[in-house]
Amino acid sequence: MTALQRLYAEYGQSPWLDNLTRGYLRDGTLKQMVANGIRGVTANPTIFAKAVLGSTDYDGQFAALTAAGVPLEDAYWQLVVDDTTAALAVLRPVFDGSGGTDGFVSVEVAAELARDTQATLVAARALHERIAAPNLFVKIPATAEGIPAIQAMTAEGHSINITLIFSLARYEQVIEAYLSGLEAFAERGGDPSRVHSVASFFVSRVDTEVDRRLETTGTEDALTLRGQAAIAQAKLAYRLFRERFADERWQRLAAHGAHPQRPLWASTSTKNPAYPDTRYVDELIGPDTVNTLPEATIAAFNDHGTPARTIDTAVDEAAEVMRRLARAGVDLDDVGQTLEDGGVAAFHTSHQQVLAALAAKADQLSRR
Repeated sequence: MTALQRLYAEYGQSPWLDNLTRGYLRDGTLKQMVANGIRGVTANPTIFAKAVLGSTDYDGQFAALTAAGVPLEDAYWQLVVDDTTAALAVLRPVFDGSGGTDGFVSVEVAAELARDTQATLVAARALHERIAAPNLFVKIPATAEGIPAIQAMTAEGHSINITLIFSLARYEQVIEAYLSGLEAFAERGGDPSRVHSVASFFVSRVDTEVDRRLETTGTEDALTLRGQAAIAQAKLAYRLFRERFADERWQRLAAHGAHPQRPLWASTSTKNPAYPDTRYVDELIGPDTVNTLPEATIAAFNDHGTPARTIDTAVDEAAEVMRRLARAGVDLDDVGQTLEDGGVAAFHTSHQQVLAALAAKADQLSRR
């Protein structure tokens, strides 16, 4: 049994792949990774841009779409939908075998909609209708405008992956949106057991931003806190998850078959080379969680990771870290907003880059 497989078998954590490329679908790589322990797939505009720009795997289909007169944006989404649909088929046995707990593939609404509630709702509904698979997650960013869209989609009985969560304050809003949505769905006669959700809490980027602020402060106490914020915040997020999905309100929903909204640890590759390359896996292992991993982190964890239950250890120390950060002048809510804004902007840039590349390719094709 690999270390990756042990995460699920012994500790109840589901390892997912944070990548989706057509090459992996064609050559059986994704299927083999599933056999080796991967239980889901996540993707985002940046991942898809790298897939399209980094290979010729999409050229044939794109040429055919262009020749048929399909508009550029529509052609882009057709490529996304086809990759997602193929990945859903690979993961469907995991979904069926887990009773719907795992086996999901996530596709994200367009990043430029992140500040528009109604447009997000329209796009998310369209993706669920276009890709009518029970193991599909549509990703909605946890922006202030995304929160009501999350609640509304859940209330309609759709499964949602809430992405770009960077702070405990925003995570509380995400949980509330899910619970309220489930309650509304059940009140209308819906079956809550059909609805699944994960809350994607980003990790390593928090340390990157907090460490930058601590180094700007420059005091001895501030510098000793470097590299501690992300894991401390994630541990407190897990404590909040356990509290909210155990109270009387949740028990009423659970009695109707509702599934808890599992925390998903995202951005778990180590950005600072001074930190161990499995840091954001080793320190966040525990039941009812997901960790979505790029290939390099999967390889590192299988080689020298440490499978052990860690997510609910040293929680009091984590709370003390957060208090010390506040005393050092680090506002974690402001950190979260800064990272949210940066994440939305980065996804928008990736989307524009891939559209520009496709436009150039279409121009080349038209001249042949």
